[in-house]
Parts: sequence; C-alpha cells; structure tokens
Amino acid sequence: MKRILVLVAMLAFMGSVSYAQKVAYVDSEYVMKHIPEYKSAQSQLDNLSKQWQAEVDKQYEAIESMYKAYQNDAPRLNEDMRRRREDEIVNKEKAVKDFQRGKFGMDGELFQQREKLMKPIQDRIQKAVQDVAKAGQFDFILDKRSEVSFLYANPAMDKSNDVVTKLGLRPNPSLAN
Repeated sequence: MKRILVLVAMLAFMGSVSYAQKVAYVDSEYVMKHIPEYKSAQSQLDNLSKQWQAEVDKQYEAIESMYKAYQNDAPRLNEDMRRRREDEIVNKEKAVKDFQRGKFGMDGELFQQREKLMKPIQDRIQKAVQDVAKAGQFDFILDKRSEVSFLYANPAMDKSNDVVTKLGLRPNPSLAN
C-alpha cells in the first residue's frame, strides 16, 4: 500500500513538473529565408558547387575520350604501350576523384566555405532564439526542421516570426511552408 501511495505521489509530482514547462518551436528554414545574407551565402555556395561540378564533369569527359582512344588503338599497341596508357587513364581517374573529394568531401572546400559563410548567420539566429526564449520565459524551443518529429504542433506556439522580428526583419507569411 505504501508503494502505491509513493508511486501516485511521484506521478503527481512529475505531472506537475512537466505541466509547468513552457515549450515553443521555431521553423529555422522559414527564419533563414528572411535573412538576406543567407540567400547571398546560399547563392555563393550554389555557384561554387556548379563551377566545381562542371570541372569534374569536364575531366570525366576527358577520361572517357582517353578510354575510347585507347580502345581504338589497343589492337595496334604493344604490351608496354598498353600498360602505360591504362596507367595514364587510371591515374587521371584517381586525380579526378581526389579533386572531387577535395571539393565536395566531408572536409572539402565546399564544406569549409559553408561553415565560413553560415556560422555568423547561425550565431545571429541562435542569439535571437535565446532572446525570444528569455522574453517569453520558455523552457524549451525546438527546431521544427530538425530530427525532432511533431505529431502535432500548435501554430500558437510557433515563435519563428518572433525570431525574424528579433533579427530586425519583417516576417513574410508567403515564405512559410
């Protein structure tokens, strides 16, 4: 009997503690769409990516041409010449893959550029979110776009426009998803 009373008391206490927590959410994608620097940074990253991808495609086309020429010439080549041409093709392909990894890999230039351009924007947003949380006395503000999934999100709890306003920008409902 004592255990049941302790259990009921604990459940009541946990219920009152969790009920007192104030939670809101922010749609970070929506907030970012309001920031001109984000659009500019994204445009720069897209241009870099397209430029480097075009370079990779061009190099693969050159390899393809080398391979076709090799196939046409192969019957007339001696063993030493075949091996040299094959090595040349393999080395060229390896160089392109290294270039691709250097540009698009986990620690590649595109990743580094993204970090360099987006960090100040993300820091600014984080500060605005903290200010909104303190002003509204929220215990938690979740990001609607992160891995946290919502089965239901009350639109009254959406603080995205507050964050946009805190950044000194005007909310634009047409940017909402």
